[in-house]
Amino acid sequence: MSAPPFLRDCGAESDYRSDRNNIVEDFYLPALAASTAYDRAVGYFAASVIATLGQGIDEFTARGGTMRIIASPYLAPADIKDIENGYELREVLQRAALRDLEHAVEDARAARGLGKLGQLVAENRVDFKLAYIEERGRVGMYHEKIGVFRDGRDVIAFKGSANETRSGLVGNFEAIEVYRSWDPSDTRRAARIGKDFEDLWENRTQILRVIPFTEAAKVIVERSARATADRYELDDLPSGGTPIRTTPLPPPGTLAIPPSLEVRDYQKEAVQNWFHNQCRGILRMATGTGKTLTALSAAAQLGTFLRKNDESASLLTVIVAPYQHLVDQWAKDIEWFGVTPLRAYESTSKWSPRAHSLLQSIALRGTRGGVIVTTNATFGGDAFQTLLSSYRGHFLLIADEAHNLGATHLRTRLPEKAQYRLGLSATPERWFDEEGTEALTGYFDRVVFEMGIGEAIGRGALCHYTYTPILVELDHEEAELYAETSAKIARLIAAGTDLKETADRDSPLGRLLKKRADIIGHAHGKLEILNAELEKRRDTSHQLIYCAEGKHPLLYEHGTDGPRQIDQVMEMVGNELRMPAARYTSETKRSARLDILRRFESNDLQVISSMRCLDEGVDVPASRTAYLLSSSSNPRQFIQRRGRVLRKAPGKERADIIDFVVVPPAGGDAIRYETERSLLRRELARVEEFAFLADNEGDTLNVLRPVRERYGLFDT
Repeated sequence: MSAPPFLRDCGAESDYRSDRNNIVEDFYLPALAASTAYDRAVGYFAASVIATLGQGIDEFTARGGTMRIIASPYLAPADIKDIENGYELREVLQRAALRDLEHAVEDARAARGLGKLGQLVAENRVDFKLAYIEERGRVGMYHEKIGVFRDGRDVIAFKGSANETRSGLVGNFEAIEVYRSWDPSDTRRAARIGKDFEDLWENRTQILRVIPFTEAAKVIVERSARATADRYELDDLPSGGTPIRTTPLPPPGTLAIPPSLEVRDYQKEAVQNWFHNQCRGILRMATGTGKTLTALSAAAQLGTFLRKNDESASLLTVIVAPYQHLVDQWAKDIEWFGVTPLRAYESTSKWSPRAHSLLQSIALRGTRGGVIVTTNATFGGDAFQTLLSSYRGHFLLIADEAHNLGATHLRTRLPEKAQYRLGLSATPERWFDEEGTEALTGYFDRVVFEMGIGEAIGRGALCHYTYTPILVELDHEEAELYAETSAKIARLIAAGTDLKETADRDSPLGRLLKKRADIIGHAHGKLEILNAELEKRRDTSHQLIYCAEGKHPLLYEHGTDGPRQIDQVMEMVGNELRMPAARYTSETKRSARLDILRRFESNDLQVISSMRCLDEGVDVPASRTAYLLSSSSNPRQFIQRRGRVLRKAPGKERADIIDFVVVPPAGGDAIRYETERSLLRRELARVEEFAFLADNEGDTLNVLRPVRERYGLFDT
């Protein structure tokens, strides 16, 4: 496109509207190419604004053009609190504006647009300033949207669309009014807008204050210039969009999908299915497929939908997670979505006053929403239930690892007043608890989206893996105790014990089942084999070891004491093999857990040994190898453990799972044949599940052939 010599030759019309024009191509680029000066005042440093600043800049630069940009930083609640606490106002405003810029240039086109201003910045031909309102001790934001093109003779001034959206660079419906100085009907308005900008720039506008920002912005401009120097494909904005507008951040307390988040197709499908089911349902998604981000995307879309139908609508989102460390993990992602959540756990006095203040603020429309994240324990308590009972507005409940809320003491606490409900679980069915499972589906409704591990691997959401089952024989004393415990279990069941007691660890049947599982988990032969396997991978990073809980049942039988399995593993890994390692258990303090995961990811730690704590929700994507010393017959546990190590990470192509499969000792007593056969059947169910999706399925199943032949288990 050849640059028009003067503004009056650029073909500017009196107005532009998305249904009639491509505002960028038809107006912005021709006007900029004909200008020697461009002034722009906008509400925020948003991606769309920054992207358009760089469009057509080559012709503008060649003409010796100069540019002046005024924007208003978005003040987060923390910024306002800093101002109230006496922090230097200029410092807070600059920090907020830099945050806006950093957020904007997460979009590649925005980074390219800002980077193309680098030459003008270096030549002192572009300046940035910040505008804000200061009146009677209150600080507010500047929201006007005007622009002025000049060529030394003529002026084109325009005002942007007042009805703006957050839908990105494409697909917005915008309208601008254009005033041309050479048109007698426009002359006065063009001059007035030009004067308004000059008054702004020179800090002469009542109420408003304007301060310099160029030096602070230089770092981000220069970094964007370096990062996008050869990204020529970003020079053209997509057709169909009208990005000459500011993109205001959503109202305080409302979630918004981050521009840098690539929502996968299957996640979009999950959200759509949930909406089609009146915003109720369960997402049955494999561990590692992004249930958290899918749920937050759904919550953000729900908030947008409610505000579209009622501008004053507010939404309270309550997220319930099993443990405190998962609450902290959720909080990190929620902050990425633009909201600082209220974390409700531990002492009621720490969170209750702030929670009640939040609900009051929502009711009085002081904020448009809020997010509370809490643990199952706090959620089920009277204080939290009283809090929920006082709320009357739009209410979304998200349950992480939703199967836990099917427990008797929690399912009666699920709030009926939550109009919108979303359950998340890789395995929503409760093990041996049909009543609890029915309670979950009765509350959250049906499974509206499902993605198993096989599909997740096929779609690239999880990595491929190899599976190596290693046979570990019980010693004769363990086999004796296993058979004795199984006989007691059989007698209780034959006597009519309710099988629902299998879910109650404190019942006689529950205690026996746990004891039998512990015999398998603590089998003595596992440690010697683990040592050999670790020796093979002594130079391999990112290894997880899942240990059995507690101590070997034989210690209790003999009335003696001894180390836990995890203590023996740590002695082996750290002291004998000299591999940097740490334990991650329920006893590990919360701050230490975060440090352990950080050091593991950076390879300062080679091994993490855990008991259960890594089963639900904890992100350990860097893990490459998992040793399953303990894995119950409960599908939830072994499916979650597999998903934990299949999460994608940079440089990670596949994972290795080493499973310690317990088998009866060779030459066992024929009387115990059926007991031993049942033991194997339970172990083989897990092996079949793991082997089916492994890259080495054939090799895996061959390992088990001799044992299958001995016990006639080719039907398993």
